[in-house]
Amino acid sequence: MSARLNPYISFAGNARQAMEFYNGVFGGTLELNTFGQYGAPDAPGADKIMHGMLETEGGFTLMAADNPPGTEHNPGDNITVSLSGDDGDELRGYWEKLSAEGTVSVALEKQMWGDEFGMCVDRFGIGWLVNISQPQG
Repeated sequence: MSARLNPYISFAGNARQAMEFYNGVFGGTLELNTFGQYGAPDAPGADKIMHGMLETEGGFTLMAADNPPGTEHNPGDNITVSLSGDDGDELRGYWEKLSAEGTVSVALEKQMWGDEFGMCVDRFGIGWLVNISQPQG
C-alpha cells in the first residue's frame, strides 16, 4: 500500500458502538484501540476509542475515534479526511501542500504508537490527518 484516503469520524464517547454498528452494516474487519492501550490504563476515558478502523471486502475503509476528554464535539464538524500509508515521501509531500497556508494542530512527527502523524486544517477549512506507517519489527 502506498497511500489510502478515507473519512475519519469523531464521536462523543460512543465510537465503539458506532463502529460496531457500521461493521454490522458493511461487514469486514473491525479493529479498535483504546486510549488505555497507549497511555494510563486506569485513567478516565481509558476504555474509549483512540483509533478504530473498519475495512470491508468491498474496499471501504472507515476510521473513527472518541474525542479525548476535555475536547469539544460538534456534530457536523466531526469528519476529517485521513491520508495514510507507508510511502513516507509521497505522504510528506501531501502534508506540505495541505498544511501550507493552513493551520497545523499536530506537527507531522513520530508519535507514541510509532508512526509519523500530523493534523491540519487546509486553507479551505477541511481537516486532514496524515499517518505514515513505520515498519513493524
